[in-house]
Amino acid sequence: MPGISTHVLDTRLGRPAAGIRVQLEQRARDEWRVVGSGETNGDGRVLNLLPDGEAIAAGEYRLTFDTRQYFASSSTATLYPSISIVFEAAAGQSHYHVPLLLSPFGYTTYRGS
Repeated sequence: MPGISTHVLDTRLGRPAAGIRVQLEQRARDEWRVVGSGETNGDGRVLNLLPDGEAIAAGEYRLTFDTRQYFASSSTATLYPSISIVFEAAAGQSHYHVPLLLSPFGYTTYRGS
């Protein structure tokens, strides 16, 4: 499936993190422009953050995860009220999957498939 997708897993609980708001921005010169947004589903996924039919343009993108609300809903303290991941899309790529492994006091990410 073409586009930009993500998957958030709560490593503290060992399950998907549902209900996290995610915003996708693209750098245009020295400014960030919002190009899409979504909320993780019951499986912790947002299947495509780009508008339907829009191809990935080469350049820098930023995914921002609103983790404050997610942790607050379970009365869990966190060091990271939001997490931003900046990545560079290469020309000719049709899909980027950027997962987030999340806990209250740490996180990691990688390029998925």
